[in-house]
Amino acid sequence: MRPDYDPLDDPPWAMQLVVRVEKTDPPSHDAVCAAAATAVVRLLADPRAQEPEGEWHACVQGWESRRIRKVARRARGVRWPEAQELPGVTAEAYGAQVRAFPPGPMDEVPPQITKLQVAGLDLPLAEEPLPPPDGPHAQIALNPNVTMTTGKAAAQSGHAAHLLLRQAGARARKSWLENGLRVHLARDVPWNECVDRATVAVRDGGFTEVPPGTMTAIAWIAG
Repeated sequence: MRPDYDPLDDPPWAMQLVVRVEKTDPPSHDAVCAAAATAVVRLLADPRAQEPEGEWHACVQGWESRRIRKVARRARGVRWPEAQELPGVTAEAYGAQVRAFPPGPMDEVPPQITKLQVAGLDLPLAEEPLPPPDGPHAQIALNPNVTMTTGKAAAQSGHAAHLLLRQAGARARKSWLENGLRVHLARDVPWNECVDRATVAVRDGGFTEVPPGTMTAIAWIAG
């Protein structure tokens, strides 16, 4: 038996994220990260996940009692509307569209999602840093010393927003909720300054791309 084996994590659970990436005019890396994080927290704040009688409440609780994983996949053409037909929440940010789905066992992911590619989701940064939204919003910064594909970065951004939703102060969280849980990827602030501002930090489990314990993303509420 593996020394890190956890019976509560067998089978592993994950929240699936599907990113729309058409061949023409694909979104930027920054936009995908912002949209992914927004989709995650909007699903978690949805009454279907929040209310005890909500149809997603039990699966969110079950997932959060395990190692919290998020898996980003890409869809284009007919695959995108097929994914939209499944229960979930779609968010748009800076032209990017990402749909988050209620978490569940990784061996029970619907076929409309399992057929979508995980590897190879890597997009260029926006030519200029994207402007922050008006009003209270989440600022997420990715560690510039860590190389991550867009798919990995989107998942880490989702983790950061998730932690922020759960751990932010009540007043800041309420103002963020009231402004639509909008998210911005900070690129024009030095990393050390971001760390000083951060409310939460993500340390990766080491399942893909980076060593375990790596600080990948941080987040705070601004505006």
